[in-house]
Amino acid sequence: MSLWFAAQTLFGLSVICFAIYLVTAWSFGQKQEEELNQKAVLVEHLLKEAEKGGDLVFLRHKLDDFFSMQDDVSLSISHAGKQLFQSSPTAGGRWMRRDLVVPWQQSGLTTQLQVQLGVNTAQEARLLERLAWTLLGAVVLGTALVSLTGMWLVRRGLRPLKALAQRTAAMAPDKANRPIDAMDFAEELRPWITQFNALLLRVQRAYVQLESFNADVAHELRTPLANLIGSTELALTRPRSNEELQTVLASNLEEIGRLSGIVTDMLFLSQAERGAPMRTRAVTSLAVQAGDVIDFYDAMLEEAGLRAEVKGDAMADVDAALVRRALFNLLGNAIRFAVPASTIRIEIGVESDDEFAVAVVNRGEPIDPAALPRLFERFYRVAQARDGSTRHHGLGLSIVEAIARMHGGRVFAASQGGETRIGFTVRRSSDRD
Repeated sequence: MSLWFAAQTLFGLSVICFAIYLVTAWSFGQKQEEELNQKAVLVEHLLKEAEKGGDLVFLRHKLDDFFSMQDDVSLSISHAGKQLFQSSPTAGGRWMRRDLVVPWQQSGLTTQLQVQLGVNTAQEARLLERLAWTLLGAVVLGTALVSLTGMWLVRRGLRPLKALAQRTAAMAPDKANRPIDAMDFAEELRPWITQFNALLLRVQRAYVQLESFNADVAHELRTPLANLIGSTELALTRPRSNEELQTVLASNLEEIGRLSGIVTDMLFLSQAERGAPMRTRAVTSLAVQAGDVIDFYDAMLEEAGLRAEVKGDAMADVDAALVRRALFNLLGNAIRFAVPASTIRIEIGVESDDEFAVAVVNRGEPIDPAALPRLFERFYRVAQARDGSTRHHGLGLSIVEAIARMHGGRVFAASQGGETRIGFTVRRSSDRD
C-alpha cells in the first residue's frame, strides 16, 4: 500500500509540475512575442520618420541612439544585399528572431528594406531551467515525504489489524467461549469482529458436536464388535456342535447386520451433507407413500395395540423412496413411544405457499422442551439409558432431516398436550392444482 501511495504521488506530482512548466514556458513565449511585436512597431515608426527626411544617415544615428541601450534586442537592416544598419547586442545567448519587409521612399522612389529583429531569450531560458530543476526537486521531495508519511500512516492504521490477527491466531475451537471484545478495536473493525465471534461460536458448536459424534460412533460400534469378539472367543474355547456353531453365527450375523445398518446410515448422511442430489423425482401423492409405510408396519401396529391413519394429501415433486424412508423412521419412533390403544396420525397439508408438511403425531409421554432442538442430532436419544439400542442407534431422525434438506425443506418437532408431532416439509411440485 505504501508503494502504491508513492507511485500515485510520483505520477500526480509529475503531471502537475509538468503542467506548471508548460504553462510557464507558454507564458514566456507569449511575452517574447509581445515584445517582438512592440519592437517591430517601434522600428516601423522610426523608419517612417526617417523616410520623411529621406536620409539614411539620420536613420542610422537614431537607431544607434535607441539600440545602444538595448542589449537584449538586435536589429539588422539591409537593402539590395547591402547592410544599412547592424546593432551590436551582447554576444551569445538565445535569440528569437523575426524578418520584416518595410517599404522605403527615397528621392521619390519606393524600395524594400529587409529588417531582421531579434529578442534575446537567454534569461527566460535560464528561468525555465531553474524552474525545471525546482519542479523536479519538488517531485522527488514530495514523493519521498508522502511515501514516508504514508508508510507511517499505513503501519499505524494496520496496527489494530495486526493485533487482531494475533488475537485470532490464539483462538481455537475449544476456546471460543472467550470471544474477542469488539470495543477494544476501531469502529470499522467491530462489524467484522462480531461476525468472526459468531462464526467462531458456530465452529465451537460444530467442534462439540463432532467430539460427541465421535464418542457416539465409538460407543455404537464398540457394543456389536464386543459382542462379536466375545461370542467368537467363547465358541472357540472348546469344540462345538454344528447346532451350537449355527447359533453363534446367527448371533454374529445379527450384530454384523447392526454394524452394516450403522455404516449404511452414516454413509447416507455423509452423502447428504456433501449435497448428493435425489436419485429420482416425480410428482406423486404423499398420502399414497404414507399408506405404503403403514402397510409395512401393520403387524407391528397390531402387536402394539395401535392404529395408524393418514389425514390429508398433496401432490409433490419428490423422490418417493426417500420420502418413504423418512416416514419409516418417523412412524417407527411413534410406534415405540405411543400409548397403547391410541391412534397414530400421518398428517399431510399445506405449510406455506411453497411447502407441504408431513407430520407423524402420536399420544404419549411428552418430550422435554430442552431436548426438542436436539432430536435431529446424530446418535442423540432423549432417554439417557439408550434403551432399545440393539435395534435403534439414534440416526433415524438425522436421516429424516437429511431427506428434508435434499427436498429443499426442513424438519420440525413439538410436544405438548400429551401429543408429540414430528415431521418435515418438502417443496411443492411445479404442476400444482
